Amino acid sequence: MPEGFYKGVNLGGWLSQCDYSAERLDTFITERDFAQIAAWGFDHVRIPIDYNVVQNEDGSMKEDGLRRIDAALALCEKYGLNTVLDLHKTQGFSFDALEHEEGFFVSEAYQEKFYAIWECFAARWGALHERVIFELLNEVTFREYLPAWKRISRECVRRIRRSAPETRVLLGSYQWNSARTLPELDAPFDERVIYNFHFYEPHTFTHQGAYWMDESFDKERRVSYAESGVSEAWFEDFLAPAFAKAAQEGCELYCGEFGVIDVVPPAEALKWFRDLLAVFARHHVAHSLWSYKQMDFGLCDARMDELRGELLALL
Repeated sequence: MPEGFYKGVNLGGWLSQCDYSAERLDTFITERDFAQIAAWGFDHVRIPIDYNVVQNEDGSMKEDGLRRIDAALALCEKYGLNTVLDLHKTQGFSFDALEHEEGFFVSEAYQEKFYAIWECFAARWGALHERVIFELLNEVTFREYLPAWKRISRECVRRIRRSAPETRVLLGSYQWNSARTLPELDAPFDERVIYNFHFYEPHTFTHQGAYWMDESFDKERRVSYAESGVSEAWFEDFLAPAFAKAAQEGCELYCGEFGVIDVVPPAEALKWFRDLLAVFARHHVAHSLWSYKQMDFGLCDARMDELRGELLALL
């Protein structure tokens, strides 16, 4: 990853996964938060953005939504932060089954609306390539979508390159951006495409009690870090295929999301972070913590007050 994109945090729940009210968009994240993030030593933020914030149903762009991103980028510049712009949902697809978005991978109309977003972003912010990275789409879900996703992502990068030839682009695989599925991606479109993965393994530890998991997941089970059966060596082994694929293609790696749900006591969560981040450091994996505020994983939530400093020192 380029300089200034090593230690990040997600601004989840601001321009995505929310009620989209003016109050939410105006007040959930403010200038004070950007100042705090910089003071904690982060060098960048990842901003998840749902399509409906920036695009109408007919595919035309919403200038008010684009101006919100302009304002966020201005605050990032003011506080010395770089930015990953993540399209969290697009018309016809969401990583969250409860959203009932479907059809993107077979609909040319939906795909053209997806391209339109990135063509707009490229024209508007491509000149900021030293401090802005584009992330094409958050968490493609099922393997059946992979052939279409390879084609769509390649075409999208081709269109981005018309206006943003130097902007780095993040590309993830299926199974919700699993590191284990990265080897199934094609070689990057060009040298400025970076492989992207998310990491919440094992879910029995990081997602215990998560209300959004499906019925096969035991939401009542509680697991300590010791009981989870994982360790630094376990993380190393799990991530080995991703490391090998990146080395094979001469491609950098970025972990766009990782974290532990607020059901887990912070002292237990810290053990998970310590082992995982040791592996990230050994392999020079840049990363962005999920998430800064609330969203069941909040770094600035009161429960983290006693141990936040220790976590920040690890990141």
